[in-house]
Amino acid sequence: MMEEAEPRGGVTEEETPRREANNNCNHTDGDVTSCPAEAPGLPATSQKPGLVVVQGNTKNPASEKLEMVRKWSITTYKCTRQALSEKLGRGSRTVDLDLERRLELLKDDRRRYEGVTKLAQMLANQLAQFSVTQKTLGDAFAELSLKTPTLHVEFSVNADAQKFLSKSSETLTASVNSFTSDMNTLVNKTMEDTMLNAKKYEAARIEYDAYRVDLEELNLGPRDAITLPKLELAQKDFQSQKDGYQRIREDLSVKVKLLEENKVKVLHKHLWLLHSSVAAHSLSCHSFLQQNIRRVADHQNNPAVDAPSWLEES
Repeated sequence: MMEEAEPRGGVTEEETPRREANNNCNHTDGDVTSCPAEAPGLPATSQKPGLVVVQGNTKNPASEKLEMVRKWSITTYKCTRQALSEKLGRGSRTVDLDLERRLELLKDDRRRYEGVTKLAQMLANQLAQFSVTQKTLGDAFAELSLKTPTLHVEFSVNADAQKFLSKSSETLTASVNSFTSDMNTLVNKTMEDTMLNAKKYEAARIEYDAYRVDLEELNLGPRDAITLPKLELAQKDFQSQKDGYQRIREDLSVKVKLLEENKVKVLHKHLWLLHSSVAAHSLSCHSFLQQNIRRVADHQNNPAVDAPSWLEES
């Protein structure tokens, strides 16, 4: 039997497709395109020559947070230093004379309105208690008028008076409570909202002054290759703080003007309502009491009303 000789230097049937695939790879001048290795049994993938896929750089959340903390720490340090310098009388501060004056008036008005509101609430509570006492006293007089025929008119007159005054006091109490509620809205909501904006304005002002002082200190120092980049960065930060400060200042100025106009309108309306309620209460009570006085006078002028005493009968 003859044995088959192994091919030497030739091409086997398995290597032929591989070489044909390698020959299909194009080689152009100045362009080298490599054919990717193909796994057995998988189709070949085509790739255009000269194209490179570059993945975009993704931001690291940890580094972003660290940068935010660093900026916040620097700003906090500068603002704290500026605030301490102002309290010690060593630092300069930016002052808007017109806005500062109006804010001081607003604070003083708010303090006084709070006092008026507390007094009005105290008055309403006392009127409510007084009304309950008057009603109880009127009921006691009415019961006595039934049990004491000889003093029926006198007890009845006082019972009617106390009951009427009690009802009128209830109406006045409701009016005072309405005034107190409106004052609470004005003081604790409308004015408080403006005061919160004033606090934000003050914080923005301190931050602006802190960056302004840093820029002034850098401008006074030497200018070289080291300080110039710092100066440019300080100028950029200062301009950003200045824009934010001016925006907050303008918004606060508009709110203060609107508050002043609204305050006048609200107080004008509710002060007149309160005065009208007090006047109506006083006039109605006075009119009713006058009628009762005339009723008592007619009763006393009637000679048939008084029964003869036992001495006269004897």
